[in-house]
Amino acid sequence: MRHPHTRTTRTMRGRAAGALTAALLCAAGLAAPALAAPAETPAAPALADGLALTPPMGFNNWNSTHCRADFNASMVKGIADLFVEKGLKDAGYQYVNLDDCWALPDRDANGKLVPDPARFPDGIKAVADYVHAKGLKLGIYTSAGTKTCDSTGFPGALGHEYSDARQFADWGVDYLKYDNCNNQGVDAQQRYRTMRDALKATGRPIVYSICEWGQNKPWEWASDVGHLWRTTGDISDNWSSMLSILKQNLPLAPYAGPGHWNDPDMLEVGNGGMTDTEYRSHFSLWSVMAAPLLIGTDLRKASPATYDILGNKEVIAVDQDPLGKQGTVVSSGGGRWVVAKEMKDGSRAVALFNESGTAQRIATSAGAVGLPDADAYALRDLWQHRTYNTAGTIAATVPAHGTVLLRVSADTRWADHPPAVELGLDGSTLLEAAGPATLTSTVTDLGRTPARRVSVSLTGPAGWTVRPTSATSASALAPGATLRTGWRVTVPSGTPAGSYGLTLTANYRSPSGTPVTSTLPLNASVVVPPPAGTSYLGDLPWLSATSGWGPVERNTSNGENAAGDGNPLTIGGTVYAKGLGVHALSDISFYTGRACEKVTAEVGVDDEKGTKGSVAFEIWADGTKAASTGVLTNAMPAQPLTADVTGAQVVRLVVTDGGDGVDSDHADWANAQLTC
Repeated sequence: MRHPHTRTTRTMRGRAAGALTAALLCAAGLAAPALAAPAETPAAPALADGLALTPPMGFNNWNSTHCRADFNASMVKGIADLFVEKGLKDAGYQYVNLDDCWALPDRDANGKLVPDPARFPDGIKAVADYVHAKGLKLGIYTSAGTKTCDSTGFPGALGHEYSDARQFADWGVDYLKYDNCNNQGVDAQQRYRTMRDALKATGRPIVYSICEWGQNKPWEWASDVGHLWRTTGDISDNWSSMLSILKQNLPLAPYAGPGHWNDPDMLEVGNGGMTDTEYRSHFSLWSVMAAPLLIGTDLRKASPATYDILGNKEVIAVDQDPLGKQGTVVSSGGGRWVVAKEMKDGSRAVALFNESGTAQRIATSAGAVGLPDADAYALRDLWQHRTYNTAGTIAATVPAHGTVLLRVSADTRWADHPPAVELGLDGSTLLEAAGPATLTSTVTDLGRTPARRVSVSLTGPAGWTVRPTSATSASALAPGATLRTGWRVTVPSGTPAGSYGLTLTANYRSPSGTPVTSTLPLNASVVVPPPAGTSYLGDLPWLSATSGWGPVERNTSNGENAAGDGNPLTIGGTVYAKGLGVHALSDISFYTGRACEKVTAEVGVDDEKGTKGSVAFEIWADGTKAASTGVLTNAMPAQPLTADVTGAQVVRLVVTDGGDGVDSDHADWANAQLTC
């Protein structure tokens, strides 16, 4: 764990995973990843101890508190109380885990660990007893090194494995997270196996979490060592970090199973760096990957929306399915992902995940996700908590950064459910103020039964004019049929540029008369046409901008934290006054309104990271890659990059990982210019 980045006030606690294969690491970019399975299916684990037969679920304080003073016995007990009060225990969460900073910096005269008396005045056992009394379990943290990862330098377990394991067992610890800092170069397999043996020698059942950040490919050797192993560097509370980790963990599905799990790090749900839509994607994707679900937010401050996400029992059931399969990629491309997970009852959990910044239709079929041929299928939406029938098509228009999570089965009772109806909206939702736009809505019956008394409406913000130009209803839609409705949308003059909500709603009835309302929330962007001539992109408004660490910076480098904390853009010793500073993975989009011809820039890794960092730059014109570089490193001077973007409505500037993780990937779009 522990990878808050360089110039932050938080402590450096680890490095991004640096030993993943090239194909795996390329998957951290925005292109479709290579997802080839290993040549051989890994053998079953040798840890036949009955522990972690489903992915561990619980809480860890690090992502929300780090080493702050409010990490103490009172907090830990409060979390245990909330597990019970808020229904999280009932939903399956059981481990309340302490992270770093629970001990004093020095061992006692007998070489024993000493709990910090200010944080834990009654010791760890008293906290364990309290947690156990709630029907829950307690976890603890240390490192497979001489010190832990916090800069204070708390004692690690290297050379003290048997003594420390004995203390943990005597205190009533049920879970150990074993980190990777200050390891003195000792072979990773040796270090982690020694602690495995020490834990076993205590006779106490303790779930063993290996946290060496994927540097030594633990998925290849740790199935008889630990119950779970980190596959990546640390997660942070932003979209780019979550996406990068997802893409590194997805190809490792063959290595996961009961008692041995791939661990893409803890949940960030509720910490504030992402939207609720993005947090639902985070939770859905971790669940379909059979990942450990360790809450990383301070539940004492959590919103109702956060509790709704974390407590969704139908999504949790996907994660906790006893078959223990990790979901695999059925298809990807253009930011449209289909990930399917085989379930013990023969059904499939299917995630339709939209990586992109605009709504997209994502589709697959029952056969493609591994279901047998059938007349029809039952399709359960795990966020809407509603069941439909489908003739075999599995499709939805998925909002930007959203995920539709479904459970699909060849259920002979499919006719008991109304037909699945897919909503869509054709036409660009990039709207210029005072200029009318034409959109077309679609309502399509995907079921085996007809949808009756169908009606559709489209609504926008107050003051907008939204009028239909064709029929908005149909007496019935036969299976496979579509109601298409034209809409004329006018944005009031003077409307500020920005994102606005549109809502498409369909009402219909099943053959038995059951009323159904289906809603598709969409974002429309009010845009300003680009100026004529040549402009610096750093001076123009963007449609959207994401950066791996910190925000995208205008005319400075990326400072990794707050806006404005960067330095002058500098590549190969040359300083540039104009440009954009980002941290991979990043994606900036600009509205060009089919009126521009060319993008130019000088690109490279900023000098401020010394010898670190490797990235690749891409320019996209609508859905086509118009220009790209190879991998660029800090040792290289700025490279000229030019793209023909003639006729494009949107231009995107993308920076991907260079193949060694995203650590220190500060990338500069120096002198980036747009000619229109």
